[in-house]
Amino acid sequence: MATKKTKNMTKKKVTKTVVGGPHVFARPRPSHLPKPVLHTKPKRDTHYRDLPDPADSSIFGTPRNPPFQLNLASVLSADAISAITKAKKLTFHLNGDLGGIGQPAQQTLVANGMEGDFDNTAKASENPAFLFVVGDCVYFNGQKTQYYPQFYQPYEFYAAPIFAVPGNHDGENVPPDSTLDGFIYNFCASAPDKRPESGDCPRTAMIQPYVYWTLLTPLVNIVGLYSNVPAGGVVKPPQTEWLVEQLKTLSTEVPLLVALHHPLYSADDHHSGSTYMKDMLEAAAQEARRTPDMVLAGHVHNYQRITHTASDGTVTPHIITGAGGYPNLHHVIKVNGQNMVTPAVFDVGGGDQGTLEKYSDDHHGFMRIEVTPKTITGRYYEVPRPQEPYTKGSQLFDYFEYDWTNRKYIPNAP
Repeated sequence: MATKKTKNMTKKKVTKTVVGGPHVFARPRPSHLPKPVLHTKPKRDTHYRDLPDPADSSIFGTPRNPPFQLNLASVLSADAISAITKAKKLTFHLNGDLGGIGQPAQQTLVANGMEGDFDNTAKASENPAFLFVVGDCVYFNGQKTQYYPQFYQPYEFYAAPIFAVPGNHDGENVPPDSTLDGFIYNFCASAPDKRPESGDCPRTAMIQPYVYWTLLTPLVNIVGLYSNVPAGGVVKPPQTEWLVEQLKTLSTEVPLLVALHHPLYSADDHHSGSTYMKDMLEAAAQEARRTPDMVLAGHVHNYQRITHTASDGTVTPHIITGAGGYPNLHHVIKVNGQNMVTPAVFDVGGGDQGTLEKYSDDHHGFMRIEVTPKTITGRYYEVPRPQEPYTKGSQLFDYFEYDWTNRKYIPNAP
């Protein structure tokens, strides 16, 4: 028989203390949605990082002011610019998600592939004038200490400038670093100084004007956005106002490309494209009354070429080059357990279509782009897997010719 004390104890109400919210174990794969899609609205989180004040000399050395533009002539020699202008042709590399953390072989193979794309006997217009990186230069948190093994050392023989926009991993620094510290230090320097972190690599820091910025060249202008760190990206004022102004005022005599980390469209089963970035860029284009001629992105660790076809027939290529070195690749969505067969057409709303033209999700690689007064030609190369013979070399995987003046592909391109 229980004592009176025991009875009172059994009647006592027990209050449970709950810390935080419910358990979270995973994010849903886009492939688990009712039907395959090219863009989703991922659940928002609180990881937005406030942008550094461009006027803060303690961060940038010298205060930075809009319009945040850098002319390629400030980086390349006068002879190189003259050769590009005379030939009416500009070539550059495009890549993203570089850091080969833990398994550097993939990044080394991609770097070797891009290095092998140079021809010492060719004209300046035939060789890549620069590499443009669409974010995630250093994993996992953009640390300065990782710039030697993940950036300077892999590209010590890459014979051209390297420009970049930040990705989510470049911006989500951990203490004692502040957001974008490593990126600003190595890409937004006041002068092309050699950083201690570069070690025995001779490459000097780049002199980009800000974390979002425009590269001006004789044959193409590239507007680079910083889509921040939350799932699906965030671009908000004053960056959106700056974007509209760039779209309005940049020359229409050369193509205008927009580069950002989070893609508008993607058929992968890890992230998918971002409805937030789609809505943001479409709103800016509508306000400026000018649509970019091409959109470049990363974040998804594979290669995809997706064509956005508006209801009026206007074509805009969207290029994802996120297989630049990070070890884990992202697969494209399977349909009924089978690999997706291209071209695959999706409804992206408003009477528009998105067509997955080509994809590579089982090899790392890089893109080579050639721009002329009328066309943009793209070549995507896969590089060998680490277990394959290195003598296999880079293999051409995708080729397209785009008539940017008429906003359409050139048919029957080889």
